[in-house]
Amino acid sequence: MTSPSGPPAPQPGRAFDLPAIGGGGLPFARSLAALAEALGDGAAGGTAVVQAPPGTGKTTLVPPLLANLVARPPAGTPAAPRRIVVTQPRRVAARAAARRLADLDGSPLGSRVGYTVRGERRTNPETLIEFVTPGILLRRLLADPDLTAAGAVVLDEVHERGLETDLLFGMLTEVRQLRGDLTVVAMSATLDAPRFAALLGDHDGGGPAPVVGCPSALHPLETAWCPAPGPRLDGMGVTRAFLDFIADTAAGAHRQALAMDRAADALVFVPGAWEVSRVAAGLRSRVGPGTDVLELHGRVGPAEQDRAVSGRRPGENPRIIVSTDLAESSLTVPGVRLVIDSGLSREPRRDAARGMNGLVTVSCSRASADQRAGRAARQGPGTVVRCYSQQAFGAAPAHVTPEITVADLAGAALVMACWGSPRGKGLALPDSPPEQAMEDAMEILLELGAVSGDGHATAAGRTLAGLPVDPRLGRALLDGAAAAGPGAAAEVVAAVASDARAPGADLPRLLSDLGSDKGPAGRRWADESRRLRVLAQQGGPLADIPGLPPLAGGTALVGAVVALAFPDRVARRVPGDGPERYLLSSGTRAGLPAGSSLAGHEWLAVAEVSRGEGRDSAGTGAVIRAAAPLSADLAESAASHLLVENVEAALTQGRVTARKVRRLGAIVLASTPVRPSPAEGRAAVAAALRKEGLAALAWSTTADALRRRLAFLHRELGEPWPDVSEAGLLRRLQDWLGPELESLAAGADVNTINLAEPLRRLLPWPEAARMEELAPESLEVPSGSRVRIDYPEWSDVTAPPVVAVKLQECFGLAATPRLVNGRVPVLFHLLSPARRPLAVTGDLASFWSGPYAQVRAEMRGRYPRHPWPEDPWSAPATARPKQRK
Repeated sequence: MTSPSGPPAPQPGRAFDLPAIGGGGLPFARSLAALAEALGDGAAGGTAVVQAPPGTGKTTLVPPLLANLVARPPAGTPAAPRRIVVTQPRRVAARAAARRLADLDGSPLGSRVGYTVRGERRTNPETLIEFVTPGILLRRLLADPDLTAAGAVVLDEVHERGLETDLLFGMLTEVRQLRGDLTVVAMSATLDAPRFAALLGDHDGGGPAPVVGCPSALHPLETAWCPAPGPRLDGMGVTRAFLDFIADTAAGAHRQALAMDRAADALVFVPGAWEVSRVAAGLRSRVGPGTDVLELHGRVGPAEQDRAVSGRRPGENPRIIVSTDLAESSLTVPGVRLVIDSGLSREPRRDAARGMNGLVTVSCSRASADQRAGRAARQGPGTVVRCYSQQAFGAAPAHVTPEITVADLAGAALVMACWGSPRGKGLALPDSPPEQAMEDAMEILLELGAVSGDGHATAAGRTLAGLPVDPRLGRALLDGAAAAGPGAAAEVVAAVASDARAPGADLPRLLSDLGSDKGPAGRRWADESRRLRVLAQQGGPLADIPGLPPLAGGTALVGAVVALAFPDRVARRVPGDGPERYLLSSGTRAGLPAGSSLAGHEWLAVAEVSRGEGRDSAGTGAVIRAAAPLSADLAESAASHLLVENVEAALTQGRVTARKVRRLGAIVLASTPVRPSPAEGRAAVAAALRKEGLAALAWSTTADALRRRLAFLHRELGEPWPDVSEAGLLRRLQDWLGPELESLAAGADVNTINLAEPLRRLLPWPEAARMEELAPESLEVPSGSRVRIDYPEWSDVTAPPVVAVKLQECFGLAATPRLVNGRVPVLFHLLSPARRPLAVTGDLASFWSGPYAQVRAEMRGRYPRHPWPEDPWSAPATARPKQRK
């Protein structure tokens, strides 16, 4: 790691006055010279990784340094200055970072320093530093892979492991191979920097990118452990009791802090916007009018966000800011000396088994908890109160889970396909995407017509990738606009894409509420609707995706647009299971929330479904969060690629039956009994045997015994004796059960099939002629009886063959019989006259010489009518008792 040193001296003609910008004593100012040295003069491009804790000023100081190094165009060229593009993982962070840097620079926001986020741009042609969200830069890269207008890219907060940032990391590594003059800097707040340095380095043998560090700027930090008396989470998410406990704890701790320092502000971390609102409301009822309670999350408007992240002016009330993880590392909230941490965060998760994606509440990583705590000690001694135990902290993961490993990958897969790296092949990603998640994503894109069979993007896919929404919502926007009009389709997509909650999962009601809402949520929805409407008007329908019939409006229109986006979530009510339970076309069963106004509708188009044990009235464990009514005709139109009609044959209760079934995915639309064809019957039997195993057939005693003998010989001698295990017989099903399959396919009952015959067809010739010699059915004992040999189960690889026989029938038998050319001894179960076990031995000679004497002493009085001679070697063997005198 490069050692920090003093700030570089200002030079004439440079774009930004770094000492003036860092004049407030930002700790990273001492590392600027080291970073400049690592990057060289910037003309030839370069790479570096900046590792610095939150609040040290790296986001404020690194972009101006790069502007001084690389923004100037090459000498003698009339080109405009090259822009420094800085990614921030959230819109509020991009706006705040741009505003702060513009203030320090003394220039109007949108001139030398600006930002671009979804639906909002504050830049002009002279802008030198532009803060953007990762999605904005991804779409720019797809449109202009050379990033011709950029001189440097800064990927901030790479430690958060956001999916789009990871994609940018891999794509920019390839851009640098085409553009050697492009400077790329990755910035991390944790100790993962060496990993990113290795990925960002020179892959032609130049080694990893240099790492420039910055010492922590923390003042003394006191940690208080204050676990709640009850659980933080239950089947419904964060418990209300825990949120009330956080409000109580925060109010009490803030009163104590104010008693010692009138300047103390507090920062409370909870996982989501709903929890922020709940805790903030609780705090307002617990603190006096002299304390302001502010909310900070993605749903509050820009003005409220700016107020929360701005420093408190003289004379203003002390503040308690209740925030999601926005304030963990992306934003610095000045004046905070007290942190209250719930220890929870909200992370994306994908449930492949049930086809659900969404956010789940989990314990935050230890790295995140440390970053939260550090917010209290940036400007002086501080305190963090952790509302959980030290044991819970120790059990938490060390780092945040990379989003690429747990999230839905449809959007990422489309970006990679458009980039020319289908499935991420060859892309230098920090973590590879899981194979199954990627296959599921590619299947979705194929259904949308967004990729071809080889995984590369189609024209429709490139159109969808250019839209700032998930590919499925892009399909709904463009095709929905063709059927319902751009405005109506845009309004539905904007509502689905927003984080607004549908009351009782009723999406049409949410649309109505948003339309009449004059607050921040309604304004955001209206702005997004207008933006999407323009995109829909410019894009036109996707030619290779089936569309809908013209729609007049109403709730059916909402459902149809949602169904276009999520055809795998078209749902039909399950008959007999109440009005709230539905089967999705993906096969998932889900229930509506209790009291939902949608209950009883036959068909729904589901926009969101998530795990949530106990939250739905149907008790399914999967909860419909947003949906709209749908007609059967519209369901079939929107999900037409899932519509199939075929004959489904099955082996049921020993016979093959068949039905002609019309399905929409997993939803059965119609089913009528038919006579199966021979091919359908054979396929049904084969499928039943592969699913249920060979136990679905009727194994007679004779067939079972033959199978065991064959398995024993295969175990001991191998080929050509056949493998008659479950897997072995299923592999050659047609060979050994051919004629019998035909009989079953024609309607024969399994109980009429003699399985011994097909097994005999597997006997190898001429070796089969020695089968009785190698593995006989029975063994003759000295009494003259022939006793059946019990061979082990075909799955047992060690058990010996067993003969269970009365002890008296074996007198005089000294040598233990051996099978398979003398290789395997028979294990004798010597029985009493009542056929109860007396001894188990594989060495008869040793038994007669030793243990027999004790057996004789114990048994002769119990069974006096049976011989127990002192000399078993010479006594005649018999199966009968002694004659009465």
